[in-house]
Amino acid sequence: MRSTFLYLFLLVAFAVQAQDINGIWKGKLVMAPGSCFPVYNIELQIQVAGSRITGTAYHFSDSANFVRENFEGIYNRDSNQVIIQENGIITFRIREDCVPCVKKYTLSYHKGGGNVVTEEQLRGGWTGKATDGKTICDPGTLVLTRFDRSSFKPDFKLPSTLTNRKAELVKEILVDTGTITMDFYDNGQIDNDTISVYANGITVVSNKRLSTKPVSMTIHIDLKRPEQEVIMVGENLGDIPPNTALMIVNCGDKRYQLYLTSDEKKNAMVRFKYVPPK
Repeated sequence: MRSTFLYLFLLVAFAVQAQDINGIWKGKLVMAPGSCFPVYNIELQIQVAGSRITGTAYHFSDSANFVRENFEGIYNRDSNQVIIQENGIITFRIREDCVPCVKKYTLSYHKGGGNVVTEEQLRGGWTGKATDGKTICDPGTLVLTRFDRSSFKPDFKLPSTLTNRKAELVKEILVDTGTITMDFYDNGQIDNDTISVYANGITVVSNKRLSTKPVSMTIHIDLKRPEQEVIMVGENLGDIPPNTALMIVNCGDKRYQLYLTSDEKKNAMVRFKYVPPK
């Protein structure tokens, strides 16, 4: 009886300590004086599987000036510490004289404080490296608050290479996992094929050259987003037309190998549908 009580006590204590940080976290980043955007909005869309973190970061001053990046990280549930490293820029629209910084965040989870006892925050600091390898990215501190909805609404038109071509369905895949990873390789001889990739109309890969090293991306799917249409756009025909790619899909314990083709009249589409696990 005493051992059962102790087990239940430890179970409850662990549940209280280990917080669910999945979701959308928003705040403001204050940069050094003289920066292109001294103060701008940041939004982290976090997905946690065990101790592994993946997600997307949006840095934006308004809908016309933004940087979008994927990130990975680690969540230590015992200490509620969150470490996030941005992997690099997916797409951006900022002034030509501005240089984005790729950042690393060291944060910790907090709940309550002030007059809003239910408010949840991630607090800590960040360091960064400029994409040009020259510009200095001064470190800073950050406070993020959990929200239900995204604030990022990019103000730009989809390119004609996406809207004026037929999206040819290559395969429809049923998945029961929230995270889908995709790797794109040049299919066969390396011939300078360049691609962009869109998920439900949002750019996730922009003008990347295919080679023997993967062009990687991650998307998330769940009951709120039960369908994701991923379209590969050939930005050129390469040295040997058409533009062809090998796509490796990993979703849970399943793996798919697909061959995609894009030319001046068609793009290649893969549709993912979420089926809740039994």
